[in-house]
Amino acid sequence: MRVMVIVKANKETEAGVMPSTELLAAMGNYNEELVKAGIMLAGDGLHPSSKGKRVKFTKAQPKVTDGPFAETKELIAGFWMWKVKSMEQAVEWVKRCPMAEGDELEIRQVFEAEDFGEAFTPELRAQEERLLAEAQKLTRA
Repeated sequence: MRVMVIVKANKETEAGVMPSTELLAAMGNYNEELVKAGIMLAGDGLHPSSKGKRVKFTKAQPKVTDGPFAETKELIAGFWMWKVKSMEQAVEWVKRCPMAEGDELEIRQVFEAEDFGEAFTPELRAQEERLLAEAQKLTRA
């Protein structure tokens, strides 16, 4: 199964405080362990929400709001995509992450094609596979 591990934002990440060399090194070592274990598929950090935008959809036109956004604890500062055998395995790996006291990570299972049942027709599956192949070409370029 695939999971997304979401790094919750905090006051420092929202203020644009960059991680120390020590934290970057610890995170690099952690990511290396994840890759060697065949778990890590992707991962990145995100700029503060002050550089972001939200788009809310209504019956009229979508409404765009510039950041920063309130409720820091609900914002995302980064993510990993992992391939794990179970949610329990993901939890065990998250427990090993070099985070500071008070930091929070959230683990969410990613939908797979089978989760959509009959609504995901063979034509839609073919389209999805084609689009994924195209996207993979972009990441290699």
